Amino acid sequence: MTHNADDTALTAPVGAPSGAAENNPSTAPQSRRVPVGRLIGVDLARGLAVFGMYAAHVGPDPSRGGVTGHLMELAHGRASALFAFLAGFSIMLITGRRTPKTGLAGRQAVAKVVIRALVLLVLGTALTMSGTPVEVILAFYGLYFLLVLPLYRLGARPLAVIAAASALALPQVLYVIQHALPADGADGIWAWPADADGLVSLLFTGSYPALTWIPFVIAGMAVARLDLAATAVRIRLAITGVCLAVLGHGGSWLALHLVPGALSKLSAGGWGEGGSTESAWWSDTWGYPDGSTPAGLLVASPHSETTLSILADTGVAIAVLAACLAAVDAVPRFHLPARPVIAVGSMSLTAYVFHVVAIHLLGIAELPGSSLHVLLGFIVAVTVFATLWSRFFRRGPLEWLLGQTTRAAELVR
Repeated sequence: MTHNADDTALTAPVGAPSGAAENNPSTAPQSRRVPVGRLIGVDLARGLAVFGMYAAHVGPDPSRGGVTGHLMELAHGRASALFAFLAGFSIMLITGRRTPKTGLAGRQAVAKVVIRALVLLVLGTALTMSGTPVEVILAFYGLYFLLVLPLYRLGARPLAVIAAASALALPQVLYVIQHALPADGADGIWAWPADADGLVSLLFTGSYPALTWIPFVIAGMAVARLDLAATAVRIRLAITGVCLAVLGHGGSWLALHLVPGALSKLSAGGWGEGGSTESAWWSDTWGYPDGSTPAGLLVASPHSETTLSILADTGVAIAVLAACLAAVDAVPRFHLPARPVIAVGSMSLTAYVFHVVAIHLLGIAELPGSSLHVLLGFIVAVTVFATLWSRFFRRGPLEWLLGQTTRAAELVR
């Protein structure tokens, strides 16, 4: 959840008119190409992901049902997947989006990513050790950055192939590894620190295990390589996103109803609130697969760590990004009402840490389960702060500190 680039994130103020191109107008292509709007679209998607994360943590419990319950359920798992997808985008913005940086610039860019990853690992671990009820994702993100960094020089096609292959294979690998791990969990250096996520948790057993979350990051890297200023590319992205979402959720629904005994085995092995397994093709309200049966690999609910769930959530992330890019490019007047959300997206690390700290200080112990008023209060607070801050500063407070930390990369030669 870092800023959507390093020192070259945006060349116009947040919400600037699409015509304020970052390149020389006399040399930039004029036909439906709006580079600044394109980057603002990424921040808009990131802002929506922030609100989705808030809904998942301090919103009403989806199990309450009704319109509110279904809306809250849409955010669960999908917001964090969108963040992971956009994290891949951030890596490419730092290391060279369309063309990888090489030589000294390339080495320094790699160092910046490594420093950011280490900061996220430390910050995420510290927040987890504070005792917050939130399943903090930052340490996981730090590990994702390190794991995918060797791929930063690849083009869109090989990255897409790797993302697809990892989505197909790694959930099955994770299933096998989890069964091979000791029943009482890892210990020693592998579980250090004791009150946070150790290496085994970050890789295999935590809430966002790297083995099944790096496909989102790699997919984001692949999309970042594309010419997102081209209308045809954005249309293909939108179609791809919708198709992946339908393939993941629709494939899960078919599998659960066509594979003999799948639903009954899940009913016996699932855990959680005990909702109907009929919703396991799209919702967490039924519970989660506990590894007791391979039938758990057929669900597509968020946080189920299955191939079908990765395909579905990647599709949703791609579709959301495509919609945000189209909105800010095609409708310049849309910038004004969207500016507060864009501001939040431009300082998503600050927004994320703010809500974790606020949950801890307010003593909110049941997540989710707060009233809708609490969720709206969180959203209004962060939106007002981000809007006011962005009027005077280019980066959010934590984004600025992170940028200062990565200046150490300039020592690389």
